[in-house]
Amino acid sequence: MRKPDLPRPDTSRWLNAALLALAALFLLGLFSTELADTDAWWHLASGRYIAHTHRLPAPDPFAYTTARAQDAYPGEAATRRFNLTHEWLAQLAMYGFEAAGGMGAVVLWKALLLALLCGAVGWTAARRTGSLLWGIAAALAASSLAIEFAHDRPSILSYVFTAVFLAICERGRRLWLLPVLSLVWANCHGGFFLGWIIVGAYTAQALLRRTDVRRWLAASLATIVVSGANPNGFGAIEAVLRYRQSPLQASLIEWSPASLWGSPYAFDLLLYAAALTMIWSWRRVRPADWLLAAAFAAAALTAFRNEMLVGVLAPILIADYFPWKRRLPRAARYAAAALLAAGLVWGAGTGRFFQLRAAEWRFPVEATRFLREHGIRGPLFNTYEYGGYLIWQGEPVFIDGRALSEQVFQDYRVILGSPPGDPARGQTLERYGVTAIVANGFEYNSGTLYPLVPALMSPSETSWHLIYEDAQALVFVRELPAGVTALPAGRVDSHLENECRLHVERDPEFSLCARTLASLYLRVGDRERARRWLKYYLDHPYGDDPEAQRAYVQFFER
Repeated sequence: MRKPDLPRPDTSRWLNAALLALAALFLLGLFSTELADTDAWWHLASGRYIAHTHRLPAPDPFAYTTARAQDAYPGEAATRRFNLTHEWLAQLAMYGFEAAGGMGAVVLWKALLLALLCGAVGWTAARRTGSLLWGIAAALAASSLAIEFAHDRPSILSYVFTAVFLAICERGRRLWLLPVLSLVWANCHGGFFLGWIIVGAYTAQALLRRTDVRRWLAASLATIVVSGANPNGFGAIEAVLRYRQSPLQASLIEWSPASLWGSPYAFDLLLYAAALTMIWSWRRVRPADWLLAAAFAAAALTAFRNEMLVGVLAPILIADYFPWKRRLPRAARYAAAALLAAGLVWGAGTGRFFQLRAAEWRFPVEATRFLREHGIRGPLFNTYEYGGYLIWQGEPVFIDGRALSEQVFQDYRVILGSPPGDPARGQTLERYGVTAIVANGFEYNSGTLYPLVPALMSPSETSWHLIYEDAQALVFVRELPAGVTALPAGRVDSHLENECRLHVERDPEFSLCARTLASLYLRVGDRERARRWLKYYLDHPYGDDPEAQRAYVQFFER
């Protein structure tokens, strides 16, 4: 007698669960990059200040230059207060993680937020397509751009809230969550008005379709009104508009326009792919999608920091409107699981994932300890990128990443960038009463050598003494502390070489400092050092550089 067939076990549930778990772990590992953002430190210090004093950090408690600065344009004082206060809740949370678990907990906090962002994008795409694989693909597509914004700072919360708002609006239920989240968002980051744009687009769609109009109008109104309950009310929009008047803000990469004509990267690819799929499937495109695509693309093209808005929206649009879809076999899910597992193993094995630490090699850790040990309190002049770390260590600073004063920034440029022998540098340092300087040698995006460093060591400069150097920082003082002797001028050359080598080895993407050193040595006639550093640069190129290759052949291979 034939035995009855036993029912096959349903593997779909555990396979889907395995896919989701692998995707979540992969994203957590991908975004667990070491704390390297120069701004992270002053955000942590602001959170610590709020926690300990129970008040907002306004007026500025960290830079001794802020209070004496004159406003450079109408409304600069209001912009300054906005910059000091609009991220208070996120800063408090960030410090709370640090206090509970050190810098590793801060890194994990960032990774969880960005994984949530990609998860919300994937959930929305899966809901619109009815496919888990499309959802995972959308989440990974979002991560390809989110990794460029994996900074330890509150601004990532605006991207997260954008993705969550889209998910809630897409579902169309529990709209009461929007004003609740808007209240939190408005106290975490000044980009909360992006929520108005999202709920406004879905409300416009409801008006056009004449469905649930009252509910959407009520949600929109409540979202806008409630978000005004923050230290700056509705001043965020005015503050952002005033940024356009600011030479300081204009000098920051995050406010520079996006480039569509350079080497393509995730932003370009997502923007173009979303546009093409929407045009191809234009009859099916929802009104809200047209509105949001136009608004987010315009914002992204205006400022680099807004590119992630396209990273949130574009994967959803591509997944939904992609014209050629077919049901994939179960083997595709097994293949996706295998690829995610392989990526996770590779990331963990190479040390790229789960870097639960601070990148102390970027910062003047030992130089700051040297200042404390020898009682050197300043007034201190510091380079822009070191301001945040010095604030975290309790040092009053000249300038930092909060971008609080146009006048201080202009004076900073005079001190940092004046050529040797220019009296403007000494006069500006005298005006601020600076008695100590902590500086690094290069701006790593451009590879520019800061003129301050060679100027202080020129034979004509007798007012300053080099007393400390390592691969991270140089320390100069006017008066030698007790028990400290001045270092020879040759230590500056070795410092610049060690500093550049350290950064190129740790962060090969930014290697232009080596090109700068080669050019510097060639100008002073040191051909051997010039050859060595140009070869080092060509071994670690910033990009295709035919000019550097021709120079190497012309000067060193003939």
